[in-house]
Amino acid sequence: MGREEIRAKIQELLREVTDDESAAVTDETTAEDVSGWDSTNHVRLMVALEAAFNIRFETDEIAAPETVGELISLIQGKL
Repeated sequence: MGREEIRAKIQELLREVTDDESAAVTDETTAEDVSGWDSTNHVRLMVALEAAFNIRFETDEIAAPETVGELISLIQGKL
């Protein structure tokens, strides 16, 4: 699966968990850039990503990505 497909899925799920339909992500996007992307919604996003991609994050991986680009790379490594 390519980076663009993963990015699109992250954006879709992020919009759902933050209830912000205008949220748009790039490789450089951080939680600070998206309204409502707080620690609780971050965990909700990670759980939704696990289900969407049929993967599992280790505990230390949940907080590790600082940007969407890092998150995409983490997901790609698990697919």
